[in-house]
Amino acid sequence: MTADCIILDSHIMTPKGVLERNIVIDDEKIVDFTTDIPQCDKKINARGLVAIPGLIDTHVHYGVYSPIEEAAKTESRAAALGGVTTMMRMLRLGHSYKTHLQAQLAASKSSHYVDYSIHATIFDASQADEMKYITENGITSFKLYMNLGGEVGHVYMDMDPGSSDLFESHVQLETDTVRKVLANAAHLGCPVLVHAEDYQMCECGIKKAKENKKDGLPAWSESRPPDSEAKSIKKVCEIAREYGTTVYFVHIGSAVALDAIEQERKKGTKVLVETCPHYLTLSYEKQSGYLAKVMPPIRSSSDKEKIWNAISQKQINTIGTDHVANQLKLKVRDDVWLSLAGFPGIGTLLPILLSEGVNKNRINLTQLVELTSTNAAKIFGMFPQKGALQKNSDADITLIDLKKEQKVSADFFGAFSDYIVYEGWNLKGWPQTTMVRGSLVTENMQVVGKPGYGKLVKRRLG
Repeated sequence: MTADCIILDSHIMTPKGVLERNIVIDDEKIVDFTTDIPQCDKKINARGLVAIPGLIDTHVHYGVYSPIEEAAKTESRAAALGGVTTMMRMLRLGHSYKTHLQAQLAASKSSHYVDYSIHATIFDASQADEMKYITENGITSFKLYMNLGGEVGHVYMDMDPGSSDLFESHVQLETDTVRKVLANAAHLGCPVLVHAEDYQMCECGIKKAKENKKDGLPAWSESRPPDSEAKSIKKVCEIAREYGTTVYFVHIGSAVALDAIEQERKKGTKVLVETCPHYLTLSYEKQSGYLAKVMPPIRSSSDKEKIWNAISQKQINTIGTDHVANQLKLKVRDDVWLSLAGFPGIGTLLPILLSEGVNKNRINLTQLVELTSTNAAKIFGMFPQKGALQKNSDADITLIDLKKEQKVSADFFGAFSDYIVYEGWNLKGWPQTTMVRGSLVTENMQVVGKPGYGKLVKRRLG
C-alpha cells in the first residue's frame, strides 16, 4: 500500500501522551504512527516541530460586514495561517431559517480553505419554532444574545448571500423566547451558547456614562459591569436547570462572571465555559484608543489573572476568539460609544496561546490541545473525527515551532480586516504548517491550499 503522506520526526501530542513517531496519512485520515517510513506520495519533514490537533475556533463572526462567499475565503485563509482547521460560525439570520438557511449553506460550500461548522442564533419565538428544522440541516447548537433589548437591541445580521449591504436590525429578546429555546434544545439534545449580559443593566450603565461625559475603554467596562454578566448567568441557569439544558457561556472574562458560574454549577446546572485570548492578554488599564472595544468588555489586570487561574483549575472548557471580520472605517469613530464592538482574532489565537501561555509556563501543551481542540470537538459532536491525533481521526494537523518569533501583522493574515489589536506584538511560538483532512492548506507559513476545500463538518446530536 502507498500512503498519501507521511509526517516525519515530529513530537506528536496524542490523547495518550507525547509520541516520537512518524504520522502516516491516507484517504484524509490518520492511519498509523510508526518508526518506519512506508511508501508514500508526499513526505513532510517536521523535525523540531510539535504536531497538535488542528485548532477548532468555537466562536467566529464572518459574513456580517462582507458577504459570506467572500468572507469565508478571507477569514478561513487567516484561520489556516493561524493553525485553525475548523471554524465555527455564529450565524445571525434576520429571516426565517426555513426560507433563508439553504442560501447561506450553499454560499458557504465553495469558499472555505478549512472545515467549518455553524451555530444558529435564535432571536425570537418564530425562529425558536424552527430549531428542529435547523438540526436537520447539520446545525446542532444554538445561540442566545441576552445583551439585546431596549435601547441596546441594535445588531448587524449576516448579509444575504450576493448582497454587500449591511443588514441592520433591532432585537428585543423576551424571556418567553429564552424559555422556548432552552426547552427545545434540551429536547433535541443540543447545547445553547449564551452571551450573558443583562441588557437592562447595560442600557442603564451606558446612559449614565454618557450623561457624565465619560469615554474610553474604562468607561465602556464600567457601563457594562461584570454584575450584568452575573445577573444574566443566574437567569439563564435557573431556566436551564428546569429543562436539563446544557448551557455554554461564551467569552467569559471577569472574576464576577466566573464566580457566578461556579455557584450555578454547585446547584447542578450543566455549564460549559469559553474564554477568549483578549481576556487573557488585554486590560482596560493598558489599552488606549477604541480598537479593543468588545462585548463583554475587556476587564482589569486582576480579572485577567483570574482567567488564567481558572484555566489551571479546569473551570474553563474552551478558548475561542469571538473573531469579528470588520474594518477600521467601521470600527473607530469619535468616541467609545459610537465605535464598533468586536475585532479580528482567528489568526492570532494559537500564537498568543503559545507565546503568552505555553512559553511563559501558564499552560502546557496538553492543556493547550484540550482548550483549543479536544474539548470543543467533544462538546459540539465532532469527536473523535476532530479534536485528537489518533488512528482513524481526520488528519487535521497543525505543526508548531515553539521557538519561532515573529511580529504580528494584519497584512500577514490577509483577511478582510485591515487591523489587528495585537499589531506589532512580538510573539514566540507560531504554526508552520496546517493540514486539513490530510491536505496541506499552509506550508512553511505560506498558503498552498484552495478555497472550496473546506467542508461543513457532520456533527452528532446529544
